[in-house]
Amino acid sequence: MDGLSIKNSNLGQAAGRVASGQPLSSPVRDLQAGEGSFADTLKNAVGKVNELQQQADVKMQQLATGETTDIADVKIAAEKADIALRLMTSVRNKMIDAYHEIMKMQV
Repeated sequence: MDGLSIKNSNLGQAAGRVASGQPLSSPVRDLQAGEGSFADTLKNAVGKVNELQQQADVKMQQLATGETTDIADVKIAAEKADIALRLMTSVRNKMIDAYHEIMKMQV
């Protein structure tokens, strides 16, 4: 999934820090470093899922009109979009469940 993958550069940096004995960054430090808020992260993820859906639609239209004959490429784009959408739906459901659990707590 292009939109929801871990960047290879981050993995390399983390491995270098572990090897050199430097501590890994925490999510709190990342937010303080200007990486963005949780809402921004969600907005970006939804945008990436939308882009994958649009790319799959364009490839399907190209296949239907005869502009392309690469069925495998069309199928891969459709599967990427489907998996990203299912993942986003699962994350949304988990967030709603967490919200309901918080609302059940007595203060």
